[in-house]
Amino acid sequence: VLSALICFPSGNFGLGVLLIAIFAISDLLDGTMARMAGTSGPWGNFLDATLDRIADGAILGGIIIWAALNGEVGTVCAGTLALVMGQVTSYAKARAEAVGATANVGIAERAERLITVLIAALLTSLGVPYVLPAVLWILGALGLVTIIQRMAVVRKQLKP
Repeated sequence: VLSALICFPSGNFGLGVLLIAIFAISDLLDGTMARMAGTSGPWGNFLDATLDRIADGAILGGIIIWAALNGEVGTVCAGTLALVMGQVTSYAKARAEAVGATANVGIAERAERLITVLIAALLTSLGVPYVLPAVLWILGALGLVTIIQRMAVVRKQLKP
């Protein structure tokens, strides 16, 4: 979280991507190790999902701050759309489960969103800046499609 909020706003995308990738790998490993050790459970699942939302917000928030500081209004809008759609995508799945349904559909899952935005940020650091806003617009659109897919699946499950 701190690496995204420190590195990205200052435009240091290369270091930010490296640090985030290291932390993301450790996040995957701790969950896998907990399952292998038989110590995973509802609290761990809840904590992991909550911390993932914070991390997603920090990553996209850091990019949005960088874009705002550099007068990149289109990137601010694209980043905000991607941030909101990503958060609502996750919320729709959690809310579906809370009402007794499942919403395991969608074309924009968290892992794909994270990898895509990190690659776009890295390309920006390598002198290919147009990729980042394009990716953010695409992620926003894919997030909207995923939300609609999840709403349709849940509606079908809960329809009397």
